[in-house]
Amino acid sequence: MSGIDVIVFDCDGVLLDSVTIKTETFCKLFEELGPEAVDYVRSYHLEHGGVSRYAKFEHYFKKFHGRSITEDESRALDQKFNQLALEQLLTTPILPGVKEFLSAHQDTWPLYVASGAPDYELKIILNKMKLDQHFKGIFGSPTPKAQLLADIVASEQADPQRVLMIGDSGTDLDAAQSVGTRFLGVGEFPSPITWMPDLTGLYAHVQSL
Repeated sequence: MSGIDVIVFDCDGVLLDSVTIKTETFCKLFEELGPEAVDYVRSYHLEHGGVSRYAKFEHYFKKFHGRSITEDESRALDQKFNQLALEQLLTTPILPGVKEFLSAHQDTWPLYVASGAPDYELKIILNKMKLDQHFKGIFGSPTPKAQLLADIVASEQADPQRVLMIGDSGTDLDAAQSVGTRFLGVGEFPSPITWMPDLTGLYAHVQSL
């Protein structure tokens, strides 16, 4: 019998093979600033997976322009990001093991998504992929990842140690540690963090907890 009552998934890099699309889109947004800026944008984005797009816009503006981004500027960048990336995101591959696990176990555990992607965009993409039907709740930014996870734990009245957060970034791990949930990495994590290359073996892992 599993010791897990609730499972929460990140989206990019966990459910969908979408990290590269978003990385290159961020780079295109700032390519007019030159190759050094693009290299910085790429590195920062990859090192801060799971952080809200709007928080990254703010960081880049402070880095490159020495000031905070305005609400209008953030909205304009978000619109441009969608123009560049949304069509690709709607056809991005679903990662191995995802469909099988969700289809088989949506009634076994309450399943949620907590992502750094904008909430409205997240819902559009998962609906298009026909994945949204498997989840009890789908939540994105601008609410920070740790707060999303804490809200899910509270709504389920769950013991955090019986909640599993599945993510591919340090932000996901930080959220799990902040809230006190269990954590499973997708993609390589340093020891002693447990990780898997994809979700193919997820059921066996959850049953072992």
